[in-house]
Amino acid sequence: MSISRRKFLETSALTAAGALAMSASSYARVIGANDRVNLGFMGTNSRGWGLIDSFSMDGNINITHLCDVDSRVVEKTSAKIKGLGHDNLTTNSDIRKTLESSDLDALVIAAPDHWHATAGVMALQADKHVYVEKPLSQNPHEGEIFIEAQKKYGKVVQMGNQQRSSVETIELVEMIRNGVIGKAYRAETWYGNGRGTIGNGKVADVPDWLNWEMWQGPANRTEYRDNLVHYNWHWFWQWGTGELCNNACHELDIARWALDVEFPTKVSVTGSREHFEGDDWEMYDTIDARYDYEGGKSISWIGNSCNRIRRFNRERGTIIMGSKGYAIVDREGYEIYDSNGKMFKQAIVKGAQVSSSGDLMGGGVLTDNHAINFLNVVRGTAAKQNSTIEIGHTSTMMCHIGNIAYRIGEDIECDPNTGKVKGRKANALWGREFASGWDIKA
Repeated sequence: MSISRRKFLETSALTAAGALAMSASSYARVIGANDRVNLGFMGTNSRGWGLIDSFSMDGNINITHLCDVDSRVVEKTSAKIKGLGHDNLTTNSDIRKTLESSDLDALVIAAPDHWHATAGVMALQADKHVYVEKPLSQNPHEGEIFIEAQKKYGKVVQMGNQQRSSVETIELVEMIRNGVIGKAYRAETWYGNGRGTIGNGKVADVPDWLNWEMWQGPANRTEYRDNLVHYNWHWFWQWGTGELCNNACHELDIARWALDVEFPTKVSVTGSREHFEGDDWEMYDTIDARYDYEGGKSISWIGNSCNRIRRFNRERGTIIMGSKGYAIVDREGYEIYDSNGKMFKQAIVKGAQVSSSGDLMGGGVLTDNHAINFLNVVRGTAAKQNSTIEIGHTSTMMCHIGNIAYRIGEDIECDPNTGKVKGRKANALWGREFASGWDIKA
């Protein structure tokens, strides 16, 4: 897909329904006379738990399958799903068995990052649509495979960059396109949290409630350690993608959208582990990433995983700078200022459920909107898809390239047309080795 095509798809999210070159109906599979969509969920311990609520807001779905490697989670989530009126539920811990079902229309993936592209491609090959939490992939190469698979099988794929479905953010981006702050040329984004130490894990027996083999899935095999499951895997390169993919992916996506840019020409990163030195955390907890684009535009992200610094009285957000003013936007709304710092327009999101650090909690209106948009694209009734797989891939790639720059300790030159990185050391981290039998191909 050419860069001009990708730009057209993204810009069209701000225009009338007829502007899409590829209509929603061209993606849709035949669901049935009542348009009810049969959904399966993969991973419901945390984010997936909230997604059940958001998808249920649609009112015309049937949750037919639940896949989780934790038997305790299966028991708890099954009770929740049945309590919502979905009685015909099949559960297991092996996604391959779930995808064998002919009555399953779409798979919602909220498993760990190393599963995202693998499960997504497998679902496409099994004739299912896919809603996948960010990041789209665990590494750039898997994202490329995911893109090719979507083209081949023609199903809907939507990443969980929920702010793309914020009415307020859509409105702001349209105003920026129309010159409300003059020429938009730079965006600065940030995130702060107060994460504690993950300690030093020990090799231990696999708990009887965990299917460790399926938890690892496409990742190379390793011994079970007692400080990985369910969250600390984020901070190991074997499975996780760092705070860039874990949180920056959201704000970088909005910044890129507002500035109307695709792939950067250069990525520069400074980062380090400053807190709890000596524990098992393999990554940075403090990082400053800069992305330069053609035409002189730039985006930066400051991440403080263990230092809850507030900027503009927000623990996360995006500021877009223009020649005639600036705008500040986060999940709770936006503010627009003139060049003298006087605010002249504001919008507040009603129903945004966020934690003290700005993280999405449970459902909330942004996730509800995003889930319903996905379902309506599947049905062929949506005016547009708010976040195509290309949008998700390009924003995820920003994070991957930032991680690569951090790991090799060098600035990275990129091809602005494809996102491909230049240099032997950078390309050595473009993909990963799959576990035997789990290699995915489009």
